[in-house]
Amino acid sequence: MSCLLMRESPMIIALNKEKTVYDGFITEKDFRIRISLPPDHQMKQAKLHCCWQMKRLLHGYQHIVKQRLQHSANLMAFILELRTVLEVALKSQPGCQSFSPPQYYSQLITEMEILGWDKLLFIDEEFRTLKLKAEDSAGRQHAIAVKLKSKYPTEAPEFSADLPVPLVIMWTSQSTLANVHSQFLLNVEALSEFWSLLDEIDEQTWVLEPEKPTKADSMRRIAIGNNVSIKVQIDPRHPKMLPECCLLGAEHVVTPLRNKLNANMHLWNPDCSVLQNMKDVLEIEFPSPTTHEKSSFSVECGICYSYRLESAIPDQVCNDPRCGQPFHQVCLYEWLRGLPTSRQSFNIVFGECPYCSKVIFNLITKTQQTHNKKITLFKSTNTCIVQK
Repeated sequence: MSCLLMRESPMIIALNKEKTVYDGFITEKDFRIRISLPPDHQMKQAKLHCCWQMKRLLHGYQHIVKQRLQHSANLMAFILELRTVLEVALKSQPGCQSFSPPQYYSQLITEMEILGWDKLLFIDEEFRTLKLKAEDSAGRQHAIAVKLKSKYPTEAPEFSADLPVPLVIMWTSQSTLANVHSQFLLNVEALSEFWSLLDEIDEQTWVLEPEKPTKADSMRRIAIGNNVSIKVQIDPRHPKMLPECCLLGAEHVVTPLRNKLNANMHLWNPDCSVLQNMKDVLEIEFPSPTTHEKSSFSVECGICYSYRLESAIPDQVCNDPRCGQPFHQVCLYEWLRGLPTSRQSFNIVFGECPYCSKVIFNLITKTQQTHNKKITLFKSTNTCIVQK
């Protein structure tokens, strides 16, 4: 058995002539163990000692190791069993990945040298995830994340980027990172006009939502006046066409604007920018950072007394001209739901304004409808019916 042990585990040696104490390393991961055997070399009375790294790794596997120690035929059989348990434990560790062959790294370095190291924004410790930067013709900075597979380049990587449309990258076994970078540039150049139109809106108007637009955002909620705004959804592929528009605010203010939008829709000129078209169609001038302070439009909710609730801002307004108090949709819904006098018709809840007591209504969102159904189901399943 000693010769077999030396051949299979050369890093484990006997420390005494009786060969009852063995010490050494069980794997190339530097896991050190010491095994003490009784004089008769029976494994049932053997004791195992190991380093703290191995103890931590085998946490949760102690019962298996103890069972194998007591039931193995000899020391060599136990060491083989212990190696198997260690392999399973190592594979279950988060972030544990096998190393790729040397040609994987050499090819990756060669491709980066061809592309240019100045294009590399980030690479992880495993050399699996990269971020490459690109600059479009307007000087905007973009980034594409590339997640390489173990069989790269035979197996296509995963790509992701901050775009308002799906990212399209064609890949073959002969493709390189330079091919990916050039295709990514084509993707962003196709959206250049879309981003230019949004840049004009962001620079010349007060955008209420989103608070910090990303390159993937195609919606803007633009302030028109106090508690009045318009939400526009621009098509990234046809950015100069008439966008989806939704006017938000009290009805007595929104109605004239809606009438102008419907009456002047035919005036929309695809050769002009979205902002200029909206000015012409609505017959208004939008407040801009040069003429107005943003605080003029950042009116807090009349229920929770905050302007921004998570990512939402007040978008419900009392229709009474003498009130006009704004509310968050979720705040107003919870307020109306708690009133004993409120009533519901389909997906609309009617009740009294918390400020002026005039009639106010609120649309129920799909999320709130689902939440109400769950509450109703919970109540029904917890009702005890006693039959006599």
